[in-house]
Amino acid sequence: MNLKKPKFWDYKKPNIYAYLLYPIALFLKLIRIIKFNQNKKKFTIKTICIGNFYVGGTGKTSLSIKIKEILENKNIKICFVKKYYKNQFDEQKILKNNGDTFLAESRAEAIEKAQTENFEIAILDDGLQDKSITYDISIVCFNNINWIGNGMTIPSGPLREDIKNLKNYKNLFLNGNLENLDYLKQEILSINPNINIHIGKYEPININEFDKKYNYLVFSGIGNHQTFISMLKSYGLRILKDLEFPDHYEYSKKDLELIINQAKQFDCKIITTEKDFLRFENLKLNEIKFIKSKIKILDEEKLIKSIV
Repeated sequence: MNLKKPKFWDYKKPNIYAYLLYPIALFLKLIRIIKFNQNKKKFTIKTICIGNFYVGGTGKTSLSIKIKEILENKNIKICFVKKYYKNQFDEQKILKNNGDTFLAESRAEAIEKAQTENFEIAILDDGLQDKSITYDISIVCFNNINWIGNGMTIPSGPLREDIKNLKNYKNLFLNGNLENLDYLKQEILSINPNINIHIGKYEPININEFDKKYNYLVFSGIGNHQTFISMLKSYGLRILKDLEFPDHYEYSKKDLELIINQAKQFDCKIITTEKDFLRFENLKLNEIKFIKSKIKILDEEKLIKSIV
């Protein structure tokens, strides 16, 4: 099932729906507190957890791949670890395309597999709220545009845990196209003055494959659709229409035919993300092309120094 996040999650302030759901949010918070007190497992392999507070769309996978690439150049034997979810095969495939990847029903089981194969470091794509594991390093990712939405926790808002919990972390990563940086830094440092704030910028790898003389229809089913649109516009592409689907959306052939027909009506070429393309690549639709992007870490040396 594909569920699109409620619009009120990203309002600047909570509305009536957020407050009506607040008792459920408090109950879920109590469950998290109980889980926090459970026994934690520590591994001999070094673990780096790249997670988030805001549900989806914070660049965890892109950052995982970039850090793996950097550390591999330092001759460190490194792999990815991810908890298996049936509807996240797109992210799993991207990780597998970029290195050794261990999947299991629990993250601890996947880490154990990596450990037995003598990897030195395991990068966990997601898992910040998994309190059964003691991570060596945790990095909290945020999207510059979405930030914390209305500031409330699920289901009243988009946060997996209270933003005040930033005081418990040492490293934070801001992903996007350098939007709102001064404001975000001020907000973050007001909660934790000692946290290391790292900055990332999305860069398209294959932008030269797309001619700027054409108009484009862009669609995606990712957590940071507006950041994707912002990136394309910053590189001079003319976006005539954009369509947003729920995160990890499973496209049907009918969905894609409707998108192609709309593009014809507007006389547009079609662009989507690599992650979206992987969900329907078996349909062989020549009309749809994808942008492949990566994260550029602006303070790369500072981040790697805090890890190694």
